[in-house]
Amino acid sequence: MFRKKIIITSLLFFVFILNANAQYYAAALGKNGTILKTVLHNIIKGHNALLYQDLWSALESTDAKANGKVWDMYTDIPNGTPVYVFNFGSGQCGNYSAEGDCFNREHTWPKEYFGGDNTYPMYSDLHHLFATDGWVNNKHAAFPYGKVNSTTYTSSNGTKLGTGSTYPGYSNKIFEPIDAYKGDFARAYFYMSTRYESEDASWQNWEMANGAELTSAAVTVLLQWHNNDPVSQKEIERNDAVFQLQGNRNPFIDYPQFADCIWGTSDCSALPITEKNIASSFMLFPNPTSNYLVVSTPSNTTIYSYSIIDFIGQPITNNTSFAINIPTDKLAKGNYILLLKTNKGIVRKLFSKE
Repeated sequence: MFRKKIIITSLLFFVFILNANAQYYAAALGKNGTILKTVLHNIIKGHNALLYQDLWSALESTDAKANGKVWDMYTDIPNGTPVYVFNFGSGQCGNYSAEGDCFNREHTWPKEYFGGDNTYPMYSDLHHLFATDGWVNNKHAAFPYGKVNSTTYTSSNGTKLGTGSTYPGYSNKIFEPIDAYKGDFARAYFYMSTRYESEDASWQNWEMANGAELTSAAVTVLLQWHNNDPVSQKEIERNDAVFQLQGNRNPFIDYPQFADCIWGTSDCSALPITEKNIASSFMLFPNPTSNYLVVSTPSNTTIYSYSIIDFIGQPITNNTSFAINIPTDKLAKGNYILLLKTNKGIVRKLFSKE
């Protein structure tokens, strides 16, 4: 009886994980356009604002690589060896005179446009604040993100500063991250525009936004980045870590389709039905499994990566590529979640190891 109770409790925990996002966004599912944006604002507003000085320690849980080093998107080389590597604590700025000297806390939405230092809660909002190389952060300054056509500076991983034609009538500098992280920054901006909707009376207008409302030119480039660089496992884990600290989530990481339903031409009004149908169209066998798990996918579906998560919500494996046969021989007996990152969103499936 005791063993049966444990199994039932574990399965209930699995169900909780699978339904957590749907419950968090319950009021938004089935909405579309500006109504969807406002409902999302009401879900994620009023978060726990951290003190800015506490962000050094917070970044250790949000912006750390598997090896414990700082995950800096302005110098990191995906699947390669970065020229510069920063350690938490000893590597934080401080003064800097060149790339690689130290890392600091960058407001990707420039702070001067929402009120400057000590303007809470946006001043310490981790959903748009990342650990970045101090020198490259300084190069970014308050210049808008966009496509650089003529380069004046390039960081060690290919991040660019220069000029371009992203914003009509604008001739000053533009900042362009590498392709692997463009979606990360786009989703940070979608979050900021949504989180601070109607709370931006004192915000300034600039090339990327009027108050917190994104300009049409910004929407064009950000939607392109969002769709070309889908949500990564890094973002999923970071979103969870920020949620633990702030108590709110970035909806555009959990439901990437929300961005196109607000700023693009997609329709999320049938999302609850669609989401259920997508998950049900993925099949796992054998289940229960012993040595391997086969994933059967629907047509026109691409799986980018997968993770196996245990019954307490901890990742057992994180794989940046996908194979139809997933090895399970080294797993202990029990129940697990297979999390698939696909071109149609995040899919979670239950399976058991016997």
